[in-house]
Amino acid sequence: MTTPSRLPDPYGQGGGANLADILERVLDKGVVIAGDIKINLLDIELLTIKLRLVVASVDKAKEMGIDWWESDPALSSRARRDELASENAELRERLARLEELEPRRAEEEAP
Repeated sequence: MTTPSRLPDPYGQGGGANLADILERVLDKGVVIAGDIKINLLDIELLTIKLRLVVASVDKAKEMGIDWWESDPALSSRARRDELASENAELRERLARLEELEPRRAEEEAP
């Protein structure tokens, strides 16, 4: 009895480990992919799309000076608290100004 021949695995037996090593290396070093797409009609630029993709670990991104997620309220609870505290302070200021104006208005309306 013969067994059907099988095609060799293109990634080899350690494919999972190799992929993990590659991913670890990419996240450790970081990769930048950049490209521009321009659509022109009769020398008139109609559309320009600039694509920039950075793939890196959080630590590597911080090393590069990229930390926008820390100040985005949708992604950071600390940023959300800071935003709420700022809004609260602004509302308190507005309320204080309104309360200052109210006694003056009452004095002006008194007969």
